[in-house]
Amino acid sequence: MFPIQDLNHTRTTPVLTLAVILANVLVFFLWQPQGNPQGQTEFLYANAAVPCEVTKGAPLSVGEINAETCIDPSAATAAFPDKQVPLSVVTSLFLHGGLLHLAGNMWFLWIFGNNVEEVYSHLGYAVLYLVAGIAATLAFVALNPASTIPIVGASGAIAGVLGSYLVLFPRAQVLALVGYFVLPVPAVLFLGLWFFSQFAVQQPGVAWQAHAAGFIAGAAASLTLRGWLRARVQRVHRSRR
Repeated sequence: MFPIQDLNHTRTTPVLTLAVILANVLVFFLWQPQGNPQGQTEFLYANAAVPCEVTKGAPLSVGEINAETCIDPSAATAAFPDKQVPLSVVTSLFLHGGLLHLAGNMWFLWIFGNNVEEVYSHLGYAVLYLVAGIAATLAFVALNPASTIPIVGASGAIAGVLGSYLVLFPRAQVLALVGYFVLPVPAVLFLGLWFFSQFAVQQPGVAWQAHAAGFIAGAAASLTLRGWLRARVQRVHRSRR
């Protein structure tokens, strides 16, 4: 299934959702190198989160990159000595591996992010997005501590938005492409299938563990704050009448 739109209209402008989409697009086209595979690879090693680096708290050495192995960095020469490893965990949320990767992520964020932003408020939504994204990355690191492959994409943070949407609007309808048909699908079914598909379809090069962790983090945050969020949802619904 692929979402076309949700039938869950908002009354407020999703300022932060639009800002995040714009930021990702600008980063991809204006900062990330285009058309040069070697330059793209070097850029990702210099700026994206790498599990081995997060695990040991230091940039990869030249030998670790060449050997694709997380080895003892003592007396080793860092490939990018000025890299700020903690900052790279956040930077990775705005980097993408290609145009289709970017487009798919931004489409999901646009469809589901506006409703979550309306309920959380701009500030609360920003915190949710970053916390879910960081949690997703750290979960992937915990499960792959010796990996020397850069982690890129907003998928973990967006998965957090999806998890929150499931808790807040389980009965909302999502207009989705199902085979050759466009059908309304309950959000609980659409997002539930999306979540479980992360375990069932483990594509090479896709950090499905980060997706699952981000989804759980977003759902857990909304469950924890459900009292406050329910009050906000009711106020939002009353304002629509």
